[in-house]
Amino acid sequence: MKIFMTGGTGFVGTSLTRQLIDQGHTVTVLTHVPAGSESVLPGRSWLIGDPNVRGEWQNAVGGHDVIINLAGASIFSRWTDEQKKILRASRINTTRHLVEALPDDARHVTLLSTSAVGYYGFHEDEELAEDAPAGKDFLAKLACDWEKEALCAKDKGARVVITRFGIVLGPGGGALGQMIPLFKFFLGGPLGSGRQWFSWVHMADLTAAFLFLLAHPEISGPVNVCSPRPVRNRDLGKAIGRVLHRPSFLPAPGFMIRIILGEFGSVLLKGQRVVPRRLLEAGFSFSYPHIDGALKSIIKP
Repeated sequence: MKIFMTGGTGFVGTSLTRQLIDQGHTVTVLTHVPAGSESVLPGRSWLIGDPNVRGEWQNAVGGHDVIINLAGASIFSRWTDEQKKILRASRINTTRHLVEALPDDARHVTLLSTSAVGYYGFHEDEELAEDAPAGKDFLAKLACDWEKEALCAKDKGARVVITRFGIVLGPGGGALGQMIPLFKFFLGGPLGSGRQWFSWVHMADLTAAFLFLLAHPEISGPVNVCSPRPVRNRDLGKAIGRVLHRPSFLPAPGFMIRIILGEFGSVLLKGQRVVPRRLLEAGFSFSYPHIDGALKSIIKP
């Protein structure tokens, strides 16, 4: 299949592109900056453009079978008013412009558009499947608006799948890229109470889930892309400590996290226990359902 991808140069997009090409697909990656010769990968081509604004790049969208929308500024920052505008624009505008670029009759097109488990808001111990309602905090409202833009593609006949990501764990970046150095310097441990749930997914399972969704056209709507075994924050810390042979008892006080990170600190101090019900019911098998096995495959002490 011919695949058009936004966010294809990021942590997830780079890995997913390679897996798609390995399966025989071709991928066109929309990017702001031309790639150098060191970035040549057979089966991948570059299209220069900014998905945050309308442009000539939109003319290329209709010639593809699948649209994968991964674009969005990182949430891992202090949420000033200006940063919130950037977070919204990078998601809402990009998705809106992709849908606008689809042909009026897009029945041949599948749109896989990213969202996040933050859609559900903050919760205690209850399990949250795809039918759980949206939350009320900033991140939940952002995810809800993001998904609404993607679902507009249904009006053109496209199949729309909303992939709600857990925190993606993989080598070379992401959340672990920020956490591992702390543990190596004996500064790792639980955040706040450590009781909050951490919904996560191994990069290999995330990319496998995309291939699975492409192979199962009967699946549409929201799909949680996360491990069936979420863990509490303190247990995540213990697991990282075991793999790195480092202690994991030094807690980061909640009030300090709030002072340093502001509103974003709540994302780290609260959480949600999300389960991938639709993937499991459709027969998807996770290679890394447990946190210890996932971390051992990623972290090299």
